[in-house]
Amino acid sequence: MRFTTVKTWHATSLLQPNILFSHLWFISKLYSLLLYMDKYGLIGFPLAHSFSRDFFSTKFRKEGINSQYCNFEIQSITQLYDVIRNNPQLRGLNVTIPYKEEVLPFLDELSETAKIIGAVNVIKIENEKLIGFNTDYIGFKNSIVPLICPNKHQQALILGTGGASKAIAQVFSDLGITWRYVSRTKKNHHFTYDELTETVLSDYTVIVNASPVGTFPNIDECPSIPYEYLTPHHILYDLVYNPEETLFLQKGKERGVQTKNGKEMLELQALAAWEIWQS
Repeated sequence: MRFTTVKTWHATSLLQPNILFSHLWFISKLYSLLLYMDKYGLIGFPLAHSFSRDFFSTKFRKEGINSQYCNFEIQSITQLYDVIRNNPQLRGLNVTIPYKEEVLPFLDELSETAKIIGAVNVIKIENEKLIGFNTDYIGFKNSIVPLICPNKHQQALILGTGGASKAIAQVFSDLGITWRYVSRTKKNHHFTYDELTETVLSDYTVIVNASPVGTFPNIDECPSIPYEYLTPHHILYDLVYNPEETLFLQKGKERGVQTKNGKEMLELQALAAWEIWQS
């Protein structure tokens, strides 16, 4: 009985190195994968309801891409360097509210489109350089063009003056559509919301909400425009995608207006960003 016990103990002990080696090999392999896995991410504040992480994580999983996408919620653009320093595997970043313009001084180079627009939503990290691009432009252009009827849609209003609005304005300029910003305070070549009369809305038949008004959880809010003056000839386009149909779009539909949210634009700009990172 004593012999059997000793024999069993020796047999078990002989297996331990193999088990230990197996565990160490697995840990080493996992560490190696993580160490050499390319990383991408999003900077902005806040990021509780961001689109990009879900989009790219799903893309990586479906296409078998050995990469990771992370949200980097930073309260100041000066923290950008901390993000890069602490994540040496970073190959690219998306940029969202409120840093699309604030990020410019931190970049080494800008694409021609980003220079013209004056805002960046994509950063490529290459050879220790930060290169800024704007894919909001191509995303919005390819999303809005199918809705435009040149005879009906010759003037546009852009609600909001943030970084995204600059890409919208450039698209309209390139399409030959006259545009004006709408803001709360009076500025040169801007309308205020109080100045949106029936006459103004009859002339400006494309209205784009480039502000965050109406974004979840504030779904009961909408831009303060006179919806009663809208007609079936108008287009309402909302860069907000959550909820899928904002109050802004709902009020437009009630007047027979053609409406569209920003989800397709986001998908198109994300795919364009991926092409930039892989080029």
